Amino acid sequence: MTADNNTTVPNPPVALPRPTARSHHGDTVEDRYEWLRAKDDAEVISHLEAENAYTQKRTEHLDGLRGTIFEEIKSRTLETDLSVPTRRGQWWYYGRTVEGSQYGIQCRAPLASADDWTPPELSPDTVIDGEQILLDGNKEAEGHDFFSLGSFEVSNDGTLMLFGVDLAGDERYTVQVRNLVTGEQLPDQIAGTSAGAGFSPDGRFIVYSTVDDAWRPDTVLLHELGTPVEHDVTLFHEPDERYWVGAGFTRSDRYLVIGLGSSITSEEWLIDADDLRSQPRVVWPRREGVEYESEHAVIDGEDVLYILHNEDALDFELVRVSAADPAGARTGVITHKPGQRLLGISTFRDWGVVGYRRDGLARMGLLNYETNAVDELEFDEPLYAVGGGGNPEWAPPILRLGYGSFVTPGTVYDLDIASRRLHLRKRQPVLGGYDPEDYAQARVWAPAADGTQIPLSLVWKRSFGEAGSEPRPLHLYGYGSYEHSIDPGFSIARLSELDRGVIFAVAHVRGGGEMGRQWYEDGKLLAKRNTFTDFVGCARHLIDQRYTSADRLVAEGGSAGGLLMGAIANLAPELFAGVLADVPFVDALTTILDPTLPLTVIEWDEWGDPLHNSDVYEYMKSYSPYENVRPGVHYPRILAVTSLNDTRVMYVEPAKWVARLREVGADAMLKCEMVAGHGGVSGRYNAWQERAFELAWLLDVLGVADR
Repeated sequence: MTADNNTTVPNPPVALPRPTARSHHGDTVEDRYEWLRAKDDAEVISHLEAENAYTQKRTEHLDGLRGTIFEEIKSRTLETDLSVPTRRGQWWYYGRTVEGSQYGIQCRAPLASADDWTPPELSPDTVIDGEQILLDGNKEAEGHDFFSLGSFEVSNDGTLMLFGVDLAGDERYTVQVRNLVTGEQLPDQIAGTSAGAGFSPDGRFIVYSTVDDAWRPDTVLLHELGTPVEHDVTLFHEPDERYWVGAGFTRSDRYLVIGLGSSITSEEWLIDADDLRSQPRVVWPRREGVEYESEHAVIDGEDVLYILHNEDALDFELVRVSAADPAGARTGVITHKPGQRLLGISTFRDWGVVGYRRDGLARMGLLNYETNAVDELEFDEPLYAVGGGGNPEWAPPILRLGYGSFVTPGTVYDLDIASRRLHLRKRQPVLGGYDPEDYAQARVWAPAADGTQIPLSLVWKRSFGEAGSEPRPLHLYGYGSYEHSIDPGFSIARLSELDRGVIFAVAHVRGGGEMGRQWYEDGKLLAKRNTFTDFVGCARHLIDQRYTSADRLVAEGGSAGGLLMGAIANLAPELFAGVLADVPFVDALTTILDPTLPLTVIEWDEWGDPLHNSDVYEYMKSYSPYENVRPGVHYPRILAVTSLNDTRVMYVEPAKWVARLREVGADAMLKCEMVAGHGGVSGRYNAWQERAFELAWLLDVLGVADR
């Protein structure tokens, strides 16, 4: 065998077939590589290490390019920087990054005065009066190969801090508490929590969640500071394996909200924040297929709940109810409008903020409590992403926004509510003379197999010519599951592609949420194939319209988007030069058949239940990538990237897939991070190295590695 630079290298590792039988609904399948699931088996670890060694050898000719891309990312990034301060209580809270350090540093500085709502313009290289370093991730990570912060919160009075740390990548966090006045580490330590622990408004308690053996958050507990963890009180436990559980306090600090959700059903329970040991009371009892979320407000002295729901309203509507009697009379606020998907409601003392999606773009509007009118915020770019962020206060005169696009770096605005003026607080620095006018973005539409028009978002560098004027190297990204939308966002790493003449495109396929709830419904369960054929339709359109050619097109997707990658490699291998699959869900049927695996039962609402339904079994078997690798097919070059400690998509899926692909002669490689989770490696420099590795491979496949 020869490497990509024609240097002879050893043959790839061979996973010896050890067939095991799997029988369901009268169908017996012989799985030759299921033995790779034995994570604690030394032979399995040895095989993964051999795969890494092989991938390194196959790509060693790209070492120089990897180093160049890493330096490009690094040189464009302001490594010593600060976030825009967010006001909470008597402090401005912000984060620092320091050149040479992997992790962020959490800081705060005191307000100048009680009526100070203009964040200070901090300089990363100057001493800030009264600054306190709350948590230095670099110090906490010392001696560990992996570090992830899953919870971080300061009590309302500013005297206590909690933080939850994962040192393995398995998304189980140990919560610790620190006294910010004395610097003392309190004895309170809670192991095995999920992300999102927080203080009660009075700072006496910690509310946190734990997970079951399937990694499902199923229990909400109350810990009183200074007492043994064994005495913690269970506030809520959900036995139904289809539901996850979480909890958090309303912005008003009036209630603790315990939220339960499956893919299609939700339920909320309220506990008065001043009596956390009291019995929770349900907002609306769960009904199969009905989703809702509530936010507390005070209208004319009465506690009310604004509830966003989809009962007889596919794209959701907003109503208002009494908090004392949520199941009682409803007052309509925003009526259902097909095609305008209401996404969320945030309430403040004097006004609300509504998020929604129309024509494939996220939008925001201010809600007037008296008139129910929504004042939509307007932006000039044809493609953009916008959302609220950093708004912990109950009665602010401003609203903090995050904004960006393919060409506009991440931007922080404060919207003055009284004047409706946007104040630019910060735009992500991009060093090296970046000019957004050098790049262009556009939305085009591609026909799917059934004639549905699929939106495509594109960005390219103008100096290489107009997109579509001639075939160019093109990087096509897709996801298409869980109603998750891929919005146009800026990426410093992506500039390394665009500056080499590559067009970057996102296929907004069905199964995502870009075009409303029906868009999601038409790409899940027994309509899942639409996700795959939509992506293929987008690829064909880009080729037919001369944006690219099959030998200059690489597809990428991760997690459920990795399932998409495996499916399109089987469906239309002739359209792609390469496929990059990050933590790919490519052995979907095997996973969804096993209710003992992490999160499987919860996933039945998304994919169907093949264990108990023969139609679902046959349908999933017809598209699951591992099941459908075919001999005699010329597959595109494939790189699968995974992590040993991933609890969401286990490493065994891409490991089995790559072994099966090699059986039929495909050029497939596996890269397995041995100390990481679903999100990959920890630390920003490590993440840049990882992305540089992937981009170098991608550019090599596209034939522009020498640019």
